[in-house]
Amino acid sequence: MQNSDAMALTAALLAAAGGLTQRIHEGVVARGFEGMRPAHGFAFVRLAPDGATVTDLAVHLGMTKQAASQLVDELVRKGYAERRPHPADARARLVVMTEAGWACTRAAEAAAAEAVGAWAEVLGEDGVRALRDGLLRVAPGGPIRPSW
Repeated sequence: MQNSDAMALTAALLAAAGGLTQRIHEGVVARGFEGMRPAHGFAFVRLAPDGATVTDLAVHLGMTKQAASQLVDELVRKGYAERRPHPADARARLVVMTEAGWACTRAAEAAAAEAVGAWAEVLGEDGVRALRDGLLRVAPGGPIRPSW
């Protein structure tokens, strides 16, 4: 692959990811979850299903523990998460999503389905499946996090 082709692919993937993030965010807000930011959704990915420590969240999001702690404070203040005693480490606190956090996650899933549905109108169902399968081979399980 030539450099120009690689750069075109890179630009297209970044534009698609950015557009998808924006569509999901808009869908979440349209469903009544005001005051949310895309970073909250990236945090929810790590908090689901069993919670995480602030340190785990910081590693997942690629940020400092202080920044992750501030993000958790915000989620707790908004009622989307809560801190609990860690079941295996008395020194740590586990951050878990509340019912409001799970409801926001379901809203994000619905918004994502709508966004990908628009892709199917352009690529067809088989094209979307092929895109998904190819991307899963390239990035099988990496952290879902913003790139800031």
